[in-house]
Amino acid sequence: MSHEPLAQHPGSRGPGPLRWLAGEPGQREGLAFGLVLALLAALPVMVAAYPQMVDYPAHLARYHVMLERDSSPWLQRYYGFEWRLMGNLGVDLLIRPLAAIMPLEAAGRLVAGLLPVLCGLGIVSVDWALRRRVGLASVLAFVFVWSPSMLLGFLNFVLALALALFAFAGWILLEGKRWRVWLYMPVGLIVWLCHVSGWGVLGLLVFGYEWSRSKSWRAFVAPVPLMLPFFVLAAGATVGGSGGGELVSYGPAPEVYKWAIWRQAMRATLQWVDYSSVIAIGIVLVGSMAFRRFDGRIGWAAVLMLVGSLVMPRHIFGGDYVDARMISSGLLAACLALSWRAPRWVLIAACSLFAVRLGYTAMDWQRDSRETARHLAALDLVPRGARIASVVATDRGTWGFNAQEHICGYAVIRKDALTNCNFVLPGVHMLTLRAASDGFRDPFHRVLRRNGVPLDLSKYGPAREADWLWYVGNGPPAALPAGAVVVRSQRHSLLARLANPPRGS
Repeated sequence: MSHEPLAQHPGSRGPGPLRWLAGEPGQREGLAFGLVLALLAALPVMVAAYPQMVDYPAHLARYHVMLERDSSPWLQRYYGFEWRLMGNLGVDLLIRPLAAIMPLEAAGRLVAGLLPVLCGLGIVSVDWALRRRVGLASVLAFVFVWSPSMLLGFLNFVLALALALFAFAGWILLEGKRWRVWLYMPVGLIVWLCHVSGWGVLGLLVFGYEWSRSKSWRAFVAPVPLMLPFFVLAAGATVGGSGGGELVSYGPAPEVYKWAIWRQAMRATLQWVDYSSVIAIGIVLVGSMAFRRFDGRIGWAAVLMLVGSLVMPRHIFGGDYVDARMISSGLLAACLALSWRAPRWVLIAACSLFAVRLGYTAMDWQRDSRETARHLAALDLVPRGARIASVVATDRGTWGFNAQEHICGYAVIRKDALTNCNFVLPGVHMLTLRAASDGFRDPFHRVLRRNGVPLDLSKYGPAREADWLWYVGNGPPAALPAGAVVVRSQRHSLLARLANPPRGS
């Protein structure tokens, strides 16, 4: 692995657009181009009133309980909340000051819009720190801003990843400074507090950079300043999102699962576009390594992440998709390792991958956000403090993500309701249930439906613990629990009053 020199020459000058396109952009022009791409990365959030990240409403529900539980008798009855020091607190800490100056839903949308921008700026900062310019490496890395991790709504991890990129850029720029060691003790702790997987990415980036420089034991010692969280763990904090549960797990049929997460490395909506993008980027990366245009200063970390995704377990301390997060992070780092100088026309052509992905994500979000608004109108019929059993049906074989999977989180925010789509595993999450069984939680509200097979909800378990049934999916269910009365029905959703005895009887 090799890297190119920092030397910079001005782009070609002269009349005519062809000559301009054939020239290499200057430092300021490249930097401006990168900053514009970073700002454009927020486009899907700008066009959607409701961010369409899959887990987003469930996170908002947790924030609402965290902020309002002391003032709501319903929330006190239904939920417990226990703050713990752990490596999964990024947006939970950020949302508190934001919610103090604006409504929670506005604060959540602001965070959702900031995350892709921060990731984009992190990419630009690494490219600049390595080469004092922004070029092909950054442009291709931008494709992975809207990764499955972003679309699934892994907010804390995405924030930690962005901070890890900034911290890595700082590590490079501060090379030779003796006080860097002391500075990166709190830096490592901050990234870990946001999310443990982002902290792991930072450690691999630092190790890979130092290994590229020395190929000696010094590379193994270099990340030591980032190890302060180990002392926090020794003092009794928890790792990732967990203070209990299974330590590690590969899940059933790990070989099938590993193939699936690699096949879905750029999963969004258009399967053929996602596959084509992965293949195109893979060809560029393999070609760059063959021609020794692969910068080992970040390339070694990319290789470690991608190989690590194959051997890492799916679950660590209750956290899910631990290995899948390393795929998009590793591919992003691999793109940043590209050490090709490129003329403007190549940069513009490479930017088309990001533009296409950004464009159809924005269109999807705008459409699905309107769908979310139609579904949420049902909450006008629900009293405050209601107990709601939700069902979200997804058709088998669908490539894209179902952004409505946790829509019932809005019932917690707007009605202080008890719902069954929250992340409330005991010993894993800070939010806990107090007035329902262990089955009244994610993922038991989600149903995979085969085409043409009627969905029978007559014996749906969570409905026995609720006053209302809220169904979201293609096509109405074939049967409802006995005594259920439909009070609102529209395309893709249904709200029914259940016939359960009153609470306390």
